[in-house]
Amino acid sequence: QVQLVESGGGLVQAGGSLRLSCAASGRTFSVYAMGWFRQAPGKGREVVAAISWSDIRTVYADSVKGRFTISRDRATNTVYLQMNSLQPEDTAVYYCAADSRMERLWPNRNPNYWGQGTQVTVSS
Repeated sequence: QVQLVESGGGLVQAGGSLRLSCAASGRTFSVYAMGWFRQAPGKGREVVAAISWSDIRTVYADSVKGRFTISRDRATNTVYLQMNSLQPEDTAVYYCAADSRMERLWPNRNPNYWGQGTQVTVSS
């Protein structure tokens, strides 16, 4: 069992940056693939980025490549999403997710564990 708690969302102007954090609990954190999803008003949930359990592989949605970076700190059981050059279209609720299998995060988008979400709003 894995529990996930996101933080770091907020309001930022276009062109600004935010770093989202996801604190994970559970002794098997180190063997879980982790990911970030987002859901904008009136739209479906989309995967933004994912990182394999070994941290060797990272994947990104085309819309965020070159602007967002996913990383993991095993010492603190925390996954981060560094978001730079934010645009109004990045406005959404961002969710942390975890699964023992990478493919459930990417490309299948149906991981077993979810956080509660954190709001990111980018003003123009």
